[in-house]
Amino acid sequence: MENTNKYSLAHILLFIIPSLIGVFLFVIPMKIGDGYTIPIAVLSNFVIDNMGDYIPAIMTGLIILSAVGTLLVKAIRPQFVRNSHFLASLFDITPFWATVRVLGAIFAALTCFKVGPEAIYSENTGGLLLTSLLPVLFSTFLFAGLLLPLLLNFGLLEFIGYSLTKVMRPLFKLPGRSSVDCLASWLGDGTIGVLLTSKQYEEGFYTKKEAAIIGTTFSVVSVTFCLVVISQVGLEDYFLPFYGTVILAGIVTALILPRIPPLSRKEDTFVNGNERTDSEEKVPEGFSPISYGFNQAVVQAQKNKPAQVVKDGIQNVIDMLLGVAPVVMALGTIALVIAENTPVFQWLGIPFIPLLELLQIPFASEASETIMVGFADMFLPSVIGSGIESELTRFVIACLSVSQLVYMSEVGGLILGTKIPVSFKDLILIFLLRTLISLPIIAGVAHLIF
Repeated sequence: MENTNKYSLAHILLFIIPSLIGVFLFVIPMKIGDGYTIPIAVLSNFVIDNMGDYIPAIMTGLIILSAVGTLLVKAIRPQFVRNSHFLASLFDITPFWATVRVLGAIFAALTCFKVGPEAIYSENTGGLLLTSLLPVLFSTFLFAGLLLPLLLNFGLLEFIGYSLTKVMRPLFKLPGRSSVDCLASWLGDGTIGVLLTSKQYEEGFYTKKEAAIIGTTFSVVSVTFCLVVISQVGLEDYFLPFYGTVILAGIVTALILPRIPPLSRKEDTFVNGNERTDSEEKVPEGFSPISYGFNQAVVQAQKNKPAQVVKDGIQNVIDMLLGVAPVVMALGTIALVIAENTPVFQWLGIPFIPLLELLQIPFASEASETIMVGFADMFLPSVIGSGIESELTRFVIACLSVSQLVYMSEVGGLILGTKIPVSFKDLILIFLLRTLISLPIIAGVAHLIF
């Protein structure tokens, strides 16, 4: 049995120092001017301030590179790509997602050079994405991707994961180890949570039900992206109450959703068909959950090699820029074109008007148009709702868009691309349920604040 006493101070500091730096960069709010932000966002804003005019062209080039690389790999399947897990997962994707990347490249090129149908490149559709959203994503991904290993690689998740062993099963119907995945999403990014969950499901650590619950309930938008959303609606000063509201709504939905269909009806069997037995991952005798978590954290920290940490960070950035950005451009442009030029999202939002009026949300009709568009992309509700005059309504829209979680331009699309057993119909149902559960909670908090 390994014991923390045998670890040197250097080993322990290797866990503590990088983890604390990661928490400081990604989690701890700091006062800048009149408002609060997190250090990683300060770095992102510095990049935008100094090279913002060039970023749309850079992103267009990266999105085209992603599409061309994908088409070449699908056509030729070169040996060096097949031999590299990273390159294969980045470029050897399904035909559907390859098509999405090509569409993203076409939309980005048309928008960058302002050619073709104006509906695609106008300042309210493709132009909005390429000149407003993608520069923020570029700078955010750049620093978040490079520095994320500080959170993920040095034992922080192991420490908190084992410390929460006795919390996850009774509350969320999940094994203790899932708290590592959940925290990776909350602290890092929802896509990381989905990828971790899919890998653990394929390796036989999660049942179908557990993988579905984690993928659709805990793959939360990162703190950094939340800052982008609250900035878009002009309420940066309310970041702390905003994020607190998102956490509250997220916990309540995580308590309810595993207990109702469609998640409650998923099979509780592993990928090989076996059922889960009572051999739940337990903390060994002689350890408390916290002491064992500390033990495992130091073990994890010792495994790191500087070159591998740097490599992981660079791969994170490449994966985000070449994997996520084209999807955001493609699905976001399509959704904005539909939202700007058709009444589809207005029609879909009509059933929510009575609920919004019941909750005393000002501009209920305008707010209703933002509710269903969140299924296409999490950022679109705050884009469409940013002009609404009521701060309370903009606050509700921002909180709800993040709490809805299952948006097709990233988390939803990624889930469908993995082996996590969730269908498109499941995603629609879960999106609607999350909306109906979260909205009253968010509205109640908003009335207390404004």
